[in-house]
Amino acid sequence: MLHVHRSDRADGLIEALRALLAAPPADPFAREVVAVPTRGMERWLTQQLSNALGICANVEFPFPRRLTGAAVAAASGIEAERDPWLPERLVWPLLEVVEGSLTEPWLAALADHPKARRFAAVRHLANLFDRYATHRPELLTGEHWQARLFERLRARVPVPDPAARVESACARLRVEPDVVDLPQRLSLFGLTRLPAAQLHVLRALAEHRDVHLFLLHPSPALWARIAAADRWPVLRAEAEDEIGHMPRNRLLASWGQDSRELQLVLGPDIAAHEHPVEHRTGTMLAELQAAVREDRVPEVDGPDGSVQVHSCHGRARQVEVVRDAVLHLLAEDPSLEPRDVIVMCPDIEAFAPLIQATFGAGEIAEDEDDELDTLPPEDRPPNLRVRLADRSLRQTNPVLGVVARLLELAGRRLTASEVLELAEREPVRRRFRLDDDAIARLQDWVRTSGIRWGLDAQHRAPFKLAELHAGTWRFGLDRLLLGVTMTDEQQRQFAGVLPLDDVESGAIELAGRLAEYIARLQTAVDALAIEQPVDAWAEALLTAADGLCAVPPLEGWQRSELQRLLDDVVQEAASFDGLLSLEEVRALLADRLKGRPTRANFRTGHLTICTLMPMRSVPHRVVCLLGLDDGTFPRKAPRDGDDLMLDTPHVGERDARAEDRQLLLDALLAAGDRLIITYTGNDERTNVPRPPAVPVGELLDLVGKDVVTEHPLQPFDPRNFEAASPWSFDRVTLEGARALTEPRSGARPFLPGPLPPRASGPVELDALVYFVERPVRAFLRQRLEISVGDYSQDVSDALPVQLDHLEQWAVGDRLLSAVMAGADGRAAIRAEIARGTLPPGQLGRPVVDEIWQGVNDIAGKARALIGAAGDPRSVDVKLDIAGRRLSGTVAGVRGSLLTTVTYSKVNPRHRLGAWVRLLALCAAGGEYEALTVGRAQAGAHHMASVTVARIPVLDRAFAVDQLALLLDLYDRGMREPLPLACRTSAAYAAGADARQEWESDRFPKEDREPEHELVFSGRSFDDLLAIPAHEDERWEASDTSRFGQYARRLWGGLSGVEDVNDQ
Repeated sequence: MLHVHRSDRADGLIEALRALLAAPPADPFAREVVAVPTRGMERWLTQQLSNALGICANVEFPFPRRLTGAAVAAASGIEAERDPWLPERLVWPLLEVVEGSLTEPWLAALADHPKARRFAAVRHLANLFDRYATHRPELLTGEHWQARLFERLRARVPVPDPAARVESACARLRVEPDVVDLPQRLSLFGLTRLPAAQLHVLRALAEHRDVHLFLLHPSPALWARIAAADRWPVLRAEAEDEIGHMPRNRLLASWGQDSRELQLVLGPDIAAHEHPVEHRTGTMLAELQAAVREDRVPEVDGPDGSVQVHSCHGRARQVEVVRDAVLHLLAEDPSLEPRDVIVMCPDIEAFAPLIQATFGAGEIAEDEDDELDTLPPEDRPPNLRVRLADRSLRQTNPVLGVVARLLELAGRRLTASEVLELAEREPVRRRFRLDDDAIARLQDWVRTSGIRWGLDAQHRAPFKLAELHAGTWRFGLDRLLLGVTMTDEQQRQFAGVLPLDDVESGAIELAGRLAEYIARLQTAVDALAIEQPVDAWAEALLTAADGLCAVPPLEGWQRSELQRLLDDVVQEAASFDGLLSLEEVRALLADRLKGRPTRANFRTGHLTICTLMPMRSVPHRVVCLLGLDDGTFPRKAPRDGDDLMLDTPHVGERDARAEDRQLLLDALLAAGDRLIITYTGNDERTNVPRPPAVPVGELLDLVGKDVVTEHPLQPFDPRNFEAASPWSFDRVTLEGARALTEPRSGARPFLPGPLPPRASGPVELDALVYFVERPVRAFLRQRLEISVGDYSQDVSDALPVQLDHLEQWAVGDRLLSAVMAGADGRAAIRAEIARGTLPPGQLGRPVVDEIWQGVNDIAGKARALIGAAGDPRSVDVKLDIAGRRLSGTVAGVRGSLLTTVTYSKVNPRHRLGAWVRLLALCAAGGEYEALTVGRAQAGAHHMASVTVARIPVLDRAFAVDQLALLLDLYDRGMREPLPLACRTSAAYAAGADARQEWESDRFPKEDREPEHELVFSGRSFDDLLAIPAHEDERWEASDTSRFGQYARRLWGGLSGVEDVNDQ
């Protein structure tokens, strides 16, 4: 007999199920079968039954389709797991039928599909045929092309189709009930939809068994009204006309279509047993629920916190707001535990990284050694143990993620960033022993070796660039591996390859691991580039995974899961002996990499976060709905032109948008104490207002806008910490809010005072040069060990069609260095071409011509000035200056001339660097002069192409005094950041407009340099001048500013002897 139990909450149904199971069956060893729509419902049921009965054992929880499918399989003699009509198996004979019928006119719709995409279309047709068989088998008859294709398919598959089998199986079940191995009592719990074919099988089983349907229906009043209706229409349009107007409650009318249609599918002869439950009263949430149950207009008073709607700026703020809302509730009610809270969102993958970062403990939640635990309590963010329940397999199994990414990359360009991103995935890092430092070095090598995209020239053939070798991975690896054995001195090439001059001896093994990684990747890509049988595809993917991935010993399940997935595919395609392309395999495996949550993911004692489906209707004291944004919820379901069911939708058939609305109604009714909804109410970039999702707007129309809380853009906004009603629990953002509210008495100093002097010791000459060139950065790097301004550039994926200014400078600087070292100009250009930095082919000629003109001008002027001074050499210096040891090596000495030849515009840093090195040479007793030649400096007359700076031979005593002065500045600059910037101080000391060198306008100036932004916090030039000099800094009586004193101190010696002219 078929028994129908209904209730508006799962609590009522669980009591009815408990009472049913408490009555033992005749056979004490007989198992109980309780079909459930989701694994989350299964987990909740086992917990509730064990609490009520003391134990929940020998109970099976299949999905309804699996239960009815098993019954049909037993009655028809076809094993369910091997049913050739399952969509994943049906696709193979259907593909053969399609391939054999493409020339016939009636199949022109599929003949027009590109072959590479045909599998995806056939896979979709297999799903459609399965839906037709489940809901409307009559659609598979007729003269339209799908019906004709289905007839060919029936002739190809050796067993009856599902629709025919259902009819014959139901007839046999009625007369031979023992043909199926099922107990005498069957239960189906928590259903909100029941396809007609499944109901047909259940009715047949109910002829000789007790079949109990435990149905969730939101409104007993509406059930009674529909039960009294004169007609029970089959078409959805007619049902909405005749039944859709019956609900008086607006939420029930808009959100409850699935519930209404469930009753219509059951039919008018169903006598349902109602199981009412005791409901809470006295809150807005309770009134909304009562109004739905009683199908009336709600009578709501002002907001009481039981229904909360939070308007936020973007997804990140939504997660922060939900976290703080939950923390508020936990703080207010000691009886509330994380297990009593459920957070559901439509797009779990979009929110998962934000959830892990914001909630603290993240997905695993059992790791007691979380690095957050090492922080003092006042520095920790709020921490809630959470469980992300139903994520995609490629997110939870890193090996599957690598295989999925490999399928995406195969057939593509394999850009530098794509290949490096794959290398950064955990299984690949483990296979090739790549830590963070190794990844950073690989990025540097890729950038400096000129790798852009393509494994080799042959790999570029499909893109019509097979003749272009430069910029491929083979090109870059050849340079890298050659650089292991030789340098690029004198632009030496071997077999047309220029070695990469950046391979240290300690990195040789890493270079080998990179070469091995690229070789294995190329092997994998080549194996995926050909059409091959399904079993060969499985073997190729498994071999690729083994070659590219390694997992810890305790994580071997990751590889096993891939093996099982591929074995299943091979088994399903056993009857198919055709060849598949890469595009077809992508379509084949796409669905298999989606999430398949087990019941262990739900209700583990942590706060559960999942999509709307798995925990639908499961009661929780607090229900949070995250991300109900306009355009995201309800789901947009594009019309499928091949789906015949959409032409005349019938009652009970799935409608994605109606299903989402029903999920929202289920969540509303499942909430015990609180319902919390968040949405993006303002754009996080432009602050433009955004409406909530339409169903949320319908809720607000009932309860009023007073339930909406509009949150500020930033979590550290002081409004989050108002004493009367503080919102945030985050101590870190509290400090930010305090900083914003403190009185602004001017910019705080970077340090409260000078640091203690460093122990007197030797000073490297290069350290002193770096200090005079960049005083503040030298303090940060050498004293505080903070690196600024030296960040690596991003890896580029595009071939260099044109060069930016920095790239042009790099080419010019290398060409100039080669020419000044005696290399032939044409050889230097060939070496630059071999480096792969120039635009390819004819595109590079005008670039080289322009750069070479500047190189030729600088080199010509430098040679003329150097004359017969000889080849460059290095001179070691060791000095005792005022009791300090100063030592180092001065390069670029030609005879008695210290030369600096640069492709840069000559600027104060070049001049100061030459000055310090010349001082060291002269203080050591040598008679040297300095020559600096480069492109014309800023401000030079328009006819000038080069700038020449000369310093004559210096008296030894003068040089020693100047070095002592500079060492004093160095010691002072190692205790605190001095208000001193190279270009600005040069202009100030020369009496020029120093403000133009400091303050940015259309172009960044020295105030925008990273070290100055960090230390001086956007101070203007007037702010710098306003800092008074200390008593021990008043070297120049005419200047009272600290900046002025140091500027004159730094430049005073050089300005009296240097000659700078533009030529």
